[in-house]
Formats: sequence, C-alpha cells, structure tokens
Amino acid sequence: MFSRLVTSAVFAGAVAGLLVALLQLVFVQPVLLHAELYETGQLVHFGGLPNTATPELPGFDLMRNGLSVLFTMMVYCGYALILVAVMSTADDALVTPRMGMIWGLAGFVAAQLAPAMSLPPEVPGVAAADVQLRQFWWFATVAMAAGAMWILAFRFNMYGIAAAALLLMLPHIIGAPQPDAFAGPVPTELGALFAARSLGIGLAAWIILGAFCAYFWNKEGEAA
Repeated sequence: MFSRLVTSAVFAGAVAGLLVALLQLVFVQPVLLHAELYETGQLVHFGGLPNTATPELPGFDLMRNGLSVLFTMMVYCGYALILVAVMSTADDALVTPRMGMIWGLAGFVAAQLAPAMSLPPEVPGVAAADVQLRQFWWFATVAMAAGAMWILAFRFNMYGIAAAALLLMLPHIIGAPQPDAFAGPVPTELGALFAARSLGIGLAAWIILGAFCAYFWNKEGEAA
C-alpha cells in the first residue's frame, strides 16, 4: 500500500507539476518580472516613463527557470502525496480520473482559494504583516477548509453543511494579519493580474493533479 501510494504521488505530481510550471512560465512569470522592475525602481508608477505598459523584460534564464520548474514539480509531488493518501481511504468506485478532478477541486478550495480570500497572492514589494503570523493564519485556514471539504464529501446533511460553512468563514471572521498601512511601488493593476492568474492556474493545476492522482493510483493497483 505504501509503495503504491508513493509511486502514484510521484508520477502524478511530476507530470502535473511540469504542466503547471510551463503555464506559470507563460502566464505568471512575465507579470512577476514586470512587478520586479517597479520593486527595484527601474520603473516608477505614475512616473511618466515611456513604454511602462510594455517594458523590456529579462530574457530566458536557464538557471532560474529550470529551478522554478524543478521546485514546482517537487511541490506538486507533495500535494499529490496528500491527495493520494486521502483517496486511498475512499471506495475504489470514487477514485476515477473524473472523480479525481472533483477531489482536485476540493484541494484547490482548501489550499489556495480559501486562504486567498483574505491573503491573496502578492507581487514583490507590497506591504505585509509579520510572516510568522501570516503563516500561522494560512495553515489554520487550510486545515479548516480541508475539514470543511471532508465534511461536505462524507457528512452531507444539514448539520454537516452548517459545520462546513462555519469552518470556511471562521478564519475570515477572525481576520488575516494585515500591515499597519498599505503601500508598495507596484501598480494595483499588476497586482490584480498576478493574483487572478495565480488562482486561475492553481485551479487548473489542482484539477489536473486530481485526475492524474486517480489515474496512477488505479494503474498501480492493477499492476500490484
């Protein structure tokens, strides 16, 4: 069982992570590099500099991009390990690529969408609260959201729905750590675009990951 779990997670995470890394290089990295020009002062918001909407971005960096792809694959192997471990507790009839996409959607809600409601993805240079406080709030929010997803999947009744709603709302009612003042050199339009693309790719990534986790889990089961 353990070998099947790890093998399925490694294959699913590596494939999904590679696809996600390519999407990030195409859609997210240009926005991030654009924001870094404002962070370093090469561009100034409302500075009247020419061509600020289409700046000359750094070219392809093999080391940076290669490490980014490798790191993304490793992260999604970790996500896959969690997802496959949860799938292994369910009936085999619920572990199909189609159902895996739903499992992946639940993972996206728990790990990305729920915390992003109060701590959205941020471009470099923005004001932020203490990192340890934000990390604590993020982990607590993910844990509560994951619990809510489990309740909705396996305890879907009036009481379960109420408990899941409470778990999803509670971190945001308490409130995420926020800076004393909001400031930053990056235009808000870039920040919004970065957050939107990060969440959009995250949604696609988790759905792809869920499908691959279910596929490889079943394949490993057939080979055993």
